[in-house]
Amino acid sequence: MLSPFARRLSSVALLALFAAGCGGAGKAPPSADPARPLRVVATTTQVADFARNIGGDRVTVHQLLRPNVDPHDYEPSPADMRAIAEADVLVKNGVGLERWLDETISAAGFHGSVIDASRGVSIRKGDGSEEEAAGDPHIWHNPMNAKMMVATIEKGFAAADPGDAATYLANLAAYDAKLDALDAEITKKIESIPADRRKLVTNHDAFGYYLDRYKLTFVGSIIPSFDTSAELSAKQVSDLVAKIKATGVPAIFSEASLPPKTAEAIGREAGVTVVAGEGALYGDSLGPEGSAGATYLQMEEHNTDTIVNALRGTDA
Repeated sequence: MLSPFARRLSSVALLALFAAGCGGAGKAPPSADPARPLRVVATTTQVADFARNIGGDRVTVHQLLRPNVDPHDYEPSPADMRAIAEADVLVKNGVGLERWLDETISAAGFHGSVIDASRGVSIRKGDGSEEEAAGDPHIWHNPMNAKMMVATIEKGFAAADPGDAATYLANLAAYDAKLDALDAEITKKIESIPADRRKLVTNHDAFGYYLDRYKLTFVGSIIPSFDTSAELSAKQVSDLVAKIKATGVPAIFSEASLPPKTAEAIGREAGVTVVAGEGALYGDSLGPEGSAGATYLQMEEHNTDTIVNALRGTDA
């Protein structure tokens, strides 16, 4: 018996195929037109941004997840299904983040290559629960992991489109330099925070790779999981409040893709500042065009400035 998600996918796939048939559109083999850009589907906002930077004008990128949308809330549209069916390459984050992906690409009839951007990245372990079995999927929050992700994307693009391999390699070198500069700048800024104030409480456990890289202490999260669908029990709320008070955490950081209501309630009870609204961190998603988190580089700069200003007690 098909799951409700699979039944929805089947209906969407039929609509997409009907639309493609009516328009006379079909997937041309990659060799049919060497001048045609590589058709890429990218699942998350982060890997879509990486794909655009590595591919440049030699790729067209269809991004499945919209800015500030939780990956767990994704439902494919007919346009998504058609894009997947016609794609040469699909780029995913991996580490179990896109649990809906296998069913989606099967229903779409995708026959291209899949690039798992997490390949080679050292994964933080979960708590052993089914939701965290694959480990922590938020790998992009360490720019050194991002370097591994873009290198994997470059190799995948070059394999699918050897004629433009030199372009992809040059784009990788240019973006690597930006990632190295970002890492150095974050390190410098975090080191400006007094050592006893380098403590973080966030909406959910999304910043482990960032904390490990820059030696910040994770005190706790409003949602006690990598997965935003988890919830705190009343005891966990009271324990977190007590921990915030005991450790002297100066602020709680909300996230742009999650409602701040619970964080604000805990902040009031603990007597600490809650960073929300325009200052919220970008955790699971980049922000929309024109926002402080519109690209990966902007997102990490914004997150760092927000964390540093709040923990140092200075204005943004």
